[in-house]
Amino acid sequence: MTALARLILNLKGLPGIGEKSAQRIARCILRLDSDDAFALTEAIVQARTLTRTCKRCGNLTEDEVCSVCADSARMQNEICVVQEAFDIAVIERAGVYKGLYHVLGGALSPLEDISADELNIAGLLERVRAGNIKEVILATSATTEGETTALYVAAQLKGSGVRVSRIARGIPVGADLGLTDEVTIGKAIRGREILEGGEQG
Repeated sequence: MTALARLILNLKGLPGIGEKSAQRIARCILRLDSDDAFALTEAIVQARTLTRTCKRCGNLTEDEVCSVCADSARMQNEICVVQEAFDIAVIERAGVYKGLYHVLGGALSPLEDISADELNIAGLLERVRAGNIKEVILATSATTEGETTALYVAAQLKGSGVRVSRIARGIPVGADLGLTDEVTIGKAIRGREILEGGEQG
């Protein structure tokens, strides 16, 4: 197998990258000068080597605790629950939420054999029990899996004394949170709704 064929094969192994996309990306890489090609390689290796998850919330960081959790100026009594760490950046760009986060690491999906035990739900419950949390905002995607996960987490928080809310329908049903623009995210956060499973507060 040639080096180019191996590159295309590896690119195809990435989520959402098909044969044509892999060929297009490979073509762009081949057009880079040596310095840029090495810089890209170094960036990939360093990101893979240095990036880890925050021990408190599961966000991506190079430190033991991420910059959000380490920021004492943020509201310490609100936790926004997201499916993936990359969703945090989307919400942060909206500029309307100033609380803490919790990353589940996915969504409930019987078809993909992802159960509650494989998500970081226990960590969320522990944070709620240990702290002075007043509200948990469920910001999972508006997909079937995201909705199911939100309802499950709300049920687990029932009786905890915290208010449980769901981001509003500013996000289209079936949409991936990571692909939603910051204006829509901002409206969804501001217009969140209270779920039946949680305390009304």
